[in-house]
Amino acid sequence: MEKLERNHPNRQVIAFFFVLLWDQVLTMPTRYSVLEETESGSFVAHLAKDLGLKSGDLTARSARVVSDYDRQQLILDPETGDLLLREKLDREELCASVDPCVLHFQVFLEKPVQFFQGELLIQDINDHSPEFPDREMLLKIPENSQPGSRFSLKLAQDLDVGSNGLQEYTVNPNSHFHVLTRNNSEGKKYPELVQDRALDREEQAELSLTLTALDGGSPPRSGTAMVRILILDINDNAPEFVKTPYEVQVLESSPPDSAVLTVLAQDADAGNFGRVSYGLFRASDEVQQTFSINEITGEIRLKRALDFEKIKSYHVEIEATDGGGLSGKGAVLIEVVDVNDNAPELTISSLTSSVLENSPETVVAIFRIRDRDSGENGKIICSIPDTLPFILKPSNKNFYTLVTESPLDRESRAEYNITITVSDMGTPRLTTQHTITVQVSDVNDNAPAFTQSSYTLFVQENNSPALHIGTISGTDSDLGSNAHIIYSLLPTHDPQLDLSSLISINADNGQLFALRSLDYEVLKSFEFLVGATDQGSPVLSSQALVRVQVLDANDNAPFVLYPLQNASAPYTELLPRAAEPGYLVTKVVAVDRDSGQNAWLSFQLLKATEPGLFSVWAHNGEVRTSRLLSERDAPKHRLLLLVKDNGDPPRSASVTLHVLLVDGFSQPYLPLPEESRDSVQDNEDLLTLYLVIALASVSSLFLLTVLLFVGMRLCRRARAASLGGCSAPEGHFPGHLVDISGTGTLSQSYQYEVCLTGDSGTGEFKFLKPMVSNLLLQDAGREVKESPHCRDSFVFN
Repeated sequence: MEKLERNHPNRQVIAFFFVLLWDQVLTMPTRYSVLEETESGSFVAHLAKDLGLKSGDLTARSARVVSDYDRQQLILDPETGDLLLREKLDREELCASVDPCVLHFQVFLEKPVQFFQGELLIQDINDHSPEFPDREMLLKIPENSQPGSRFSLKLAQDLDVGSNGLQEYTVNPNSHFHVLTRNNSEGKKYPELVQDRALDREEQAELSLTLTALDGGSPPRSGTAMVRILILDINDNAPEFVKTPYEVQVLESSPPDSAVLTVLAQDADAGNFGRVSYGLFRASDEVQQTFSINEITGEIRLKRALDFEKIKSYHVEIEATDGGGLSGKGAVLIEVVDVNDNAPELTISSLTSSVLENSPETVVAIFRIRDRDSGENGKIICSIPDTLPFILKPSNKNFYTLVTESPLDRESRAEYNITITVSDMGTPRLTTQHTITVQVSDVNDNAPAFTQSSYTLFVQENNSPALHIGTISGTDSDLGSNAHIIYSLLPTHDPQLDLSSLISINADNGQLFALRSLDYEVLKSFEFLVGATDQGSPVLSSQALVRVQVLDANDNAPFVLYPLQNASAPYTELLPRAAEPGYLVTKVVAVDRDSGQNAWLSFQLLKATEPGLFSVWAHNGEVRTSRLLSERDAPKHRLLLLVKDNGDPPRSASVTLHVLLVDGFSQPYLPLPEESRDSVQDNEDLLTLYLVIALASVSSLFLLTVLLFVGMRLCRRARAASLGGCSAPEGHFPGHLVDISGTGTLSQSYQYEVCLTGDSGTGEFKFLKPMVSNLLLQDAGREVKESPHCRDSFVFN
């Protein structure tokens, strides 16, 4: 198929303004031609070449052909760039009698958006023969008709146009008539029978002629009809319409069988020659199927509904015939008045179901709108809700582009339902709505966010390794891998802090673990940063500060600074015998490496060589005299003090003090005479001997007077007595607890029992053990009982 020349310059093409930056529209359409009845798939044109594109460009730019018709007649092969027929075209079906028959189409390129206008000329072929509406026509001619009289006959219909359409009429040779081919007001050819000589009814009352209609095809086609001519008596008046042409307007919404108008024709003759009958004259099939006329009354009525969008007006020729065969011609111009009976139409040409967030001015959809009505009824407006971040931009040939007005944010709204509303301006208004759903696709535009800007975790010292000490958590408002968070420890800037040996973190859930046991006395607290990184592209991250506080446990016993307990020789304090009560003998100084109440220390006097002579202040460790000294007091005293913290459980340390009584500080320190120590030792040995003798006497007496069973019980009791156990004396040793730093007094919760050896001169401790129960604190008023096996025992708190 060859490309036709472009349209004549007097055909103006309105240039549409461009809305999208990439929109381009050809201002002059390109015309192609094709013969009707050409097989589907036939080649029309090499469109890619005509558009100045390569074949591959059509596929890359999603090219396709669209048109205003309900059925698409053309297809585009994107691989070859050829424009092909989708189906076999029938010019008569598409354009009826319109000549030339031109189909308009557009070539739509999506990436970027671009339109090209085109026209397809469908060339007629001679595929229809002329046809008369009736196979036989009756013509009544009065006998007084003069030669040269002309009689119009019904025209034939030929669906072809141009040279293939109806060209001429012929009649079979005869001596009375010949036929002329004439053109009516619409340009259609009709036959006119011309009388050649006078008629004589008595000679011949009826004639039959064969009327032939010929078209201009090659070879030509023809159609025939029989013309019967009746020769009548003289009737010298033909009917005449009182008005011609008649003009009337009819609403397209008028129902079938509605009255259009009534025509009237008059005949001056009388009788049968003056009786008029009405009929349609030379009516096309469309007119005959749409209107009917009453032969007697001349009333014209609708036979079917009108459609303004198909036919806007009708030219109906009518004929009034009297009883003598004479007829008069008239015309009726029927104008169809449009009503708003067609809702606007919306056709989606391109649609994007998802849009990336943060993308500016993204094309969502391209669609076309139209209304088949005319005038105000055909004017249409298109809109979307103002609350949505989208705008409509008009494009070529009632095309609109729906684009994003600003970058979208999926975290604010992930889906939009956009209702496109198309309304006409008719009365009543008709509206069409179409809803488009657009999903907003996620991009990694949100960094992970911790639930807190900083975390404080508490860990008890001496914890077990791999202990879970806390969890940090973050959130990411993105989706998928953009929201998958990986936790990690960030490098610390403290060179003295080996973070990798202290803490580990679970990368998936943010759980923190202590890798080794922590020591409060070594490391009280430390800080580090934890990072949270998503898996998007690009990677986004954030960090939070984690502060770990090590809680103190009572794992350190008090340590005595003064007097030193590890010296090779015991340290001895000097006490003048003239010292007044409350005299400060010495002060015990102790510390505890723990903190808080675990470091609150209290001092207690466990044992003294001379009970009641010395007392210790619980809050500061000062050892003072409780009374005046006498000559009977031993010259050397040994004091055992307990230093205890307030932890749970409490820890303690003991300290031994040696006090030497002197007459004055000018007296040099000398060892005590041996005889003094021997006298005391002798008295103790003598008492022990008396006790043994008494015990042996009692035992012998029992052995003689009781049975063996009683003896066995006595032996068991004696064995128990010989074990030398210490009984737990009851009583309460008064004292007050106070932090050596002066922070406050602590409560007492433990009791101890102290047993001394029989040698009071040496004054050494035998043992020291706790009395576990705190219930003994309730017996503060009881007296201290002496153990038979531990003579110098004291109960203290």
